[in-house]
Amino acid sequence: MEENGSEVSLTTGEHDVREEEPPGSSVEILTERMQKKSANRKNSPSINRLTSSFRETYFPGVSDAMWNDWKWQISNSFRTFVQLEKIRGFVRPPSYVNGNKDLLPLRITPYYASLVDFSDPADALYRCVIPTPEEYIISPGEGSDPLHEEGDSPVRNLVHRYPDRVLFLITGFCSTYCRYCTRSHMVAKKDKSHFALDDFEPAFAYIESHTEVRDVLLSGGDPFTLPDERLGYILERIRRIPHVEIIRIGTKVPAVLPQRIIPRLISVLRKYHPLYISIHFTHPRELTPEVGRACEMLADAGIPLGSQTVLLKGINDEVETMKQLMQGLLKIRVRPYYLYQCDPILGSSHFRTPVSKGLEIIKGLRGYTSGYAVPTYVIDAPGGGGKIPLLPDYVSGRDESYLLLKNYEDRLYRYPDFCTE
Repeated sequence: MEENGSEVSLTTGEHDVREEEPPGSSVEILTERMQKKSANRKNSPSINRLTSSFRETYFPGVSDAMWNDWKWQISNSFRTFVQLEKIRGFVRPPSYVNGNKDLLPLRITPYYASLVDFSDPADALYRCVIPTPEEYIISPGEGSDPLHEEGDSPVRNLVHRYPDRVLFLITGFCSTYCRYCTRSHMVAKKDKSHFALDDFEPAFAYIESHTEVRDVLLSGGDPFTLPDERLGYILERIRRIPHVEIIRIGTKVPAVLPQRIIPRLISVLRKYHPLYISIHFTHPRELTPEVGRACEMLADAGIPLGSQTVLLKGINDEVETMKQLMQGLLKIRVRPYYLYQCDPILGSSHFRTPVSKGLEIIKGLRGYTSGYAVPTYVIDAPGGGGKIPLLPDYVSGRDESYLLLKNYEDRLYRYPDFCTE
């Protein structure tokens, strides 16, 4: 994209492929051998109905083996509007004056594209992954790095904000780019995306020398786009450090590229328990059979799974939509963890809801569904203040020594609060 103030067309998409591919991978180019059509595709248990129809229409010569190869998915991702115009019903958004230096490129895996209604710009999944002119509009309060991660970075690739844990950014590449990404200032950027293993040495040394660090969160970009060997090396180096008690991985891969969750990856991950995985889910339509199987494989390896969801206007900001998502996650063994207020990154106002909407959703979940299905609603405070949890106000006041409380149905109850400290 051009610098601020210049006319930009979203449709050019002339990228250097080498800058976009995950580092260290060996992505094969599709050959004639890969074009052989699988005779049993329609009966394949790994393909949901929408995806099967999409494949028949737009990838008719691709076998099940190729479709289920995660490297094939990445190398055949949609990266330009010229490619998307081949999909029935898609109309390219207009060009606009670009005032957003952090604008992300377009990248959608063929699998995730199969779930999108490209004929409807108001479709929830369409809005998550298709660039629109609204991203060029910078509103008050927005910033390139609103969470002040760069200011809390003692060494390259590391953010140390909380007393006992660090965030370790190990790649800037994602298999599918979310338009509301909080790290749009770093993700997919040429100088911040690809790292040699030696680049991580200052971060390893920092963790080793800070014995208060007991929890390391690997993020990026998406760690699961790294080759098994590289991810395993990073996990092994961290697990060597005696005072690190747990390792966490933040990823959206199981939702947008479930083909990546394969036995070889599982065999790498299960070596480094206790290991936790937080998966970014946005909408109940993401909960396909393929995604369910990917999460089942991770859970069967003894890895606790949690979800992180960003509250997005017109996408998942209805109580019923959020309830379906949270209940569906429990069914595939993912515990809802955080519901985030959308961060004020550059060009994000069309995604952000009032905070009152988030409180309304939590109130509509609490009591009406299982407690396990109710995430913690948080604002990640701009300026580096960290996560601040928000709850509806259930305390109505006091009546002498009784605390007056409202339940989920807004009925008033009295609790005998006689005890003193």
